[in-house]
Amino acid sequence: MAELAPEATDTAPVDPADWSCPAPLRDQPVVVMGHGGGGVLSAELIHDVFAPAYGNPVLAGMGDSAVLHLGGARLAFSTDSYVVRPLFFPGGSLGDLAVNGTVNDLAMSGARPAYLSAAFVLEEGVELAVVDRVARAMGAAAEAAGVTVATGDTKVVEAGHGDGVYVTTAGVGLVPEGVDIRPQRARPGDAVIVSGPIGLHGVAVMSVREGLEFGVEIASDTAPLADLVAAMLAVTPDVHVLRDPTRGGLAASLNEIARASGTGVRLQERAVPVPEAVANACGFLGLDPLYVANEGRLVAFVPPTEAEAVLEAMRAHPQGGGAALIGECVAEHPGMVVVSTGLGGTRVVDLPLGEQLPRIC
Repeated sequence: MAELAPEATDTAPVDPADWSCPAPLRDQPVVVMGHGGGGVLSAELIHDVFAPAYGNPVLAGMGDSAVLHLGGARLAFSTDSYVVRPLFFPGGSLGDLAVNGTVNDLAMSGARPAYLSAAFVLEEGVELAVVDRVARAMGAAAEAAGVTVATGDTKVVEAGHGDGVYVTTAGVGLVPEGVDIRPQRARPGDAVIVSGPIGLHGVAVMSVREGLEFGVEIASDTAPLADLVAAMLAVTPDVHVLRDPTRGGLAASLNEIARASGTGVRLQERAVPVPEAVANACGFLGLDPLYVANEGRLVAFVPPTEAEAVLEAMRAHPQGGGAALIGECVAEHPGMVVVSTGLGGTRVVDLPLGEQLPRIC
């Protein structure tokens, strides 16, 4: 928890950028689960291992997908692996995630997703009925998202060297002319909008995995978002930033945007839509909903002059009915995210070290 600087003798406001936290000791000679959590350890793995190995100007953008110029067209290209446990959960499955996750990564560049690849790693002994169920879920999700699974691969590993089924998907899509969506484009004054209630996916997966009951079934929000993005771009092509807050939740996405753009983000705690069931589950387990993964939500930074029109278009779409204005991009405390609490205080929302809930996507 952040420690405030010594109390001032006057009433001047305290700058959150002056706050400090003890630095955790995280030197790791081996891979730990936190390296896959979308937080500080993930960022260090990318910065210290992968970027030096094959870093290049395209990769340096560090968006949800890369935007490539090829043959006169602008293509968005993305890849992701899915290792969720359990394979099936309320509201979705590994198959749904494998399609929607990559479709949404492409959409976060403003692209219209078109084609996917699908690579399966199967563990010896897994029931073929389970594999068939995952594949059929992928086919249904691809049809719903309007994309084609055009190529793929299958590998089998010995029993005990996998976890049933892993899936890797890659995808390509076309980016419309005049659209430039990337984290570096966040500007002070931008409105910060989330497309709906947060935390549903992470809590849904955890409840089934751990056999927990919260008095009401919590279903994952997994869904394709390309049509929602198209509706937003129809209002204005000048959407600055889009992110789908998966691993590390809304907190991780906002921190990544703040650091990439050199700006600050200020949220209004009461404006962030957290379903009561998610709030109760997180309160029971000691979790913060801002750090819980989502699979059918996006966060957008849009110019303040376009915010109301974009918000109206989002709320008119099935995947944006719960859209809410939750804060703004500011010039103060660059690279940091803070929350104005309901009690009138301010707290820092830092990039998570690892992950609260492992294996959620």
